[in-house]
Amino acid sequence: MQAMIEQRKDSRSSVSWPVSVWIPEANRFVIGRSCNISKTGVFIILPITAPVRTGRMVEVNFPRTETLAKEKGQFARIKAGRIVRVDRTSLLENAEIGVGIAFE
Repeated sequence: MQAMIEQRKDSRSSVSWPVSVWIPEANRFVIGRSCNISKTGVFIILPITAPVRTGRMVEVNFPRTETLAKEKGQFARIKAGRIVRVDRTSLLENAEIGVGIAFE
């Protein structure tokens, strides 16, 4: 059994928001959902077909409601980040992978 060492610098908030992830190497978006988020990163769930690898840069698009978009002036919050973890433990159970992204 392997012990996990906590490396987070900020506390995380549990969320379940739809997200789209731009993967430049694949030249496409992948749709998923966020699980938790902090000021410095996010953990999201993507389908197993998502072509992600640790170390790669991506852009995460957090869509906003129409009300919030009017208040903020944009329909989405886009954050660039680096993939720091790809968790394939749920791969066979629900055809999904977990992806940890550290914001740049």
